[in-house]
Amino acid sequence: MSEGGGGGSEGWKERGVALRVFVYVFATHLFAGFVWILFYVGEHAKK
Repeated sequence: MSEGGGGGSEGWKERGVALRVFVYVFATHLFAGFVWILFYVGEHAKK
């Protein structure tokens, strides 16, 4: 029974890894953008 589902599950694993990488890269860029905005606002704040 595991022989029949083994080939299909490999595709799901690859798709899961690709999705996870995309989410991690997107989240990292989002966080970096947020930090950049904090520095930008702090630099231009009226003191």
